[in-house]
Amino acid sequence: MKIGFIGMGIMGKPMAMNLVKAGYDVMVSNRSMEKCEPVVKAGAVSGAYKELAEQCDVIITMLPNSPQVKEVMLGKDGVAAHMKKGATFIDTSSINPVASKEIAEELKKYGIGMLDAPVSGGEPKAVDGTLSFMVGGSQELFDQYKSLLGAMGSSVVRCGEVGAGNTTKLANQIIVACNIQALAEAMTLAQKAGVDPHLVFDAIKGGLAGSTVMNAKAPMMLEGNDKPGFKIDLHIKDLGNALDCAHSVGSPVPMTAAAKEVFEWMHAHDGGQKDHSAIAQYYEYLTGIELGR
Repeated sequence: MKIGFIGMGIMGKPMAMNLVKAGYDVMVSNRSMEKCEPVVKAGAVSGAYKELAEQCDVIITMLPNSPQVKEVMLGKDGVAAHMKKGATFIDTSSINPVASKEIAEELKKYGIGMLDAPVSGGEPKAVDGTLSFMVGGSQELFDQYKSLLGAMGSSVVRCGEVGAGNTTKLANQIIVACNIQALAEAMTLAQKAGVDPHLVFDAIKGGLAGSTVMNAKAPMMLEGNDKPGFKIDLHIKDLGNALDCAHSVGSPVPMTAAAKEVFEWMHAHDGGQKDHSAIAQYYEYLTGIELGR
């Protein structure tokens, strides 16, 4: 089985590296081909989109949003037009589930199956191969490629048919965003009240308020480390998709809308490329303190 991987960004590059390490025959491509070089040095080969489509049994994408996935796969001279009949497309991008369903319907015309398999865990878990995959698609395709996804993640769960993976990812991103905002708000309150937020973190991380989000993001907030593991602009994109999906099905999401507004403020103040934990800087702006310092 030959794997084609398109998208060598913060997430895609380490994911492709882990496939190479697992012994898969991997071919990589990217709009800027120089980004493929580290994976090629690790043992992959590189090629144009058309080459991947013609030579690979499975195409995996990790791209920014729905328009990019549609353009790469279904645009003029897109990947789908050159894929083998019976090949499979696995989209690990986080996009609108409506778009996932639309892409899957178009791919059926080419005889190509699809899984939407967005991930959670950010760059650190992409690097160490412990991502969580939320998968939508047929049980047959899921069973066929579960081990492939397992080479990049520690959790691979089928959530339903195509679109279910990205619906689950939207739920995940709502929970993460609201957790990060609550964490920044709580730590700011502690420091404003004269209590060391480092000690607050130590005291509560083992209790009910403790979470993977807190363990990963509180130290970054307290150190002033905003190096992106997951960029604010990408979280804005995900929350926008969540709002669109929620509006289409009539689900109330007031907390999601509030969190997105804070992220939008960060974007407007040159914070879009920072880690989403940098939401703490919004509270620093309001209070005049530097959290943990």
